[in-house]
Amino acid sequence: MPAGAGEAPLVRVRIHRGAHEIGGSCVELEAGGRRLVLDLGLPLDSARGDAVPLPAIPGLAGGDPSLLGIVVSHPHPDHYGFVERVDASVPVYMGQAAQQILAEAAFFGPTGAVFNPAGYLRDRVPFDLGPFRITPFLMDHSAFDTYALLVEAGGRRLFYSGDVRAHGRKQTLFERLVASPPADVHALLLEGTHVRDVDRQSEGGLGASELEDEMADLMKRTEGMVLACYSAQNIDRVVTLYRAARRSGRFLVLDLYGASLVAAAGRTIPQPGWGALKVYVPNAQRVRVKQAGAFERIDAIGGQRLFPERLGKLAPNLVMTFRGSMARELERADCLDGAAAVWSMWRGYLDQPSGQKQRRWFDSHDIPVTLLHSSGHASVVDLQRLASAMGAQQVVPIHTAAPQRFVGLFENVVQRRDGEWWDV
Repeated sequence: MPAGAGEAPLVRVRIHRGAHEIGGSCVELEAGGRRLVLDLGLPLDSARGDAVPLPAIPGLAGGDPSLLGIVVSHPHPDHYGFVERVDASVPVYMGQAAQQILAEAAFFGPTGAVFNPAGYLRDRVPFDLGPFRITPFLMDHSAFDTYALLVEAGGRRLFYSGDVRAHGRKQTLFERLVASPPADVHALLLEGTHVRDVDRQSEGGLGASELEDEMADLMKRTEGMVLACYSAQNIDRVVTLYRAARRSGRFLVLDLYGASLVAAAGRTIPQPGWGALKVYVPNAQRVRVKQAGAFERIDAIGGQRLFPERLGKLAPNLVMTFRGSMARELERADCLDGAAAVWSMWRGYLDQPSGQKQRRWFDSHDIPVTLLHSSGHASVVDLQRLASAMGAQQVVPIHTAAPQRFVGLFENVVQRRDGEWWDV
């Protein structure tokens, strides 16, 4: 172990955010006077630019060599959102595909970020930072290139679940971890998004195959265009939509933003040039490309581009990525007869002002909306399976609004307060 010879350093941990809330995840570890941060996320109710103070971690502003780096588990803002405010001298580590996706997203707007990582996470390939050895475990989650993290120092082992699920397109990764977990884990920081402060615990939602089946059925019975509302950064959802479109004899139409993200994710993900994938460039994205002089982005989609004048004729054969900003363009293209919409995001977004506006637009065009979504987080049953397999000496709730509910659901639960140092 990297602690080496001599007396093993005391390993301490404090959760800065997440012990009693979902999002804003941030965990600090200390061993032998050196420190490591796991995730540095924005609270879910905050946006970039809000006057939210950074966690009270010495060295985020630079000038403190005891802070060895920040390890980002996955590319969701509630796990990386504060990293952009950290001094550039602080090393950052994350998945390579995650970094590339965020960089592509940053070209189009505020949903991305540009990082220059000091190193990349690779599945089950350990690396050392001072007294710490970090082993990433590639996991199933709604963000692409997501990792759980095993951190070892001074003969002690902490496993940070990050955000996990067991019912997505990469569920075999969860099953592999449960079947062969790291041994002798002293502390398990376990996410509990679906641990609720109610008697009935929430499940993770539709599995990947069920979601694909229901989407394919919806596409087959829809006479006109299918409008797909989803996050393009949810690469697994793109794959599901593509597979369902093929099964229903349709093309999946990405916008330029989505096409850029799947290219960043890698060649195993549906790309422009694949038989059932086309690209439409909305007006706002055309303007962005022109302003930046980034015409190579248009060149990259080649002959897969669809123009507005073809949408009406091809509508019954299309599953169209839809954003509210495209509404007027589709009206002018006269392609909405017999259309249906699939909402493949969290239901709560429909109740927010932008979601309500979008719903009114659907209603005004007699477009029925079907909710077909799969959560990015594990059900309580799957969390119990993970905790049981890990057999940690203490299970510490994190990324949950109901840490008190862990008692009775899991063994060896120890609740920790935000800002409290404790020993592993």
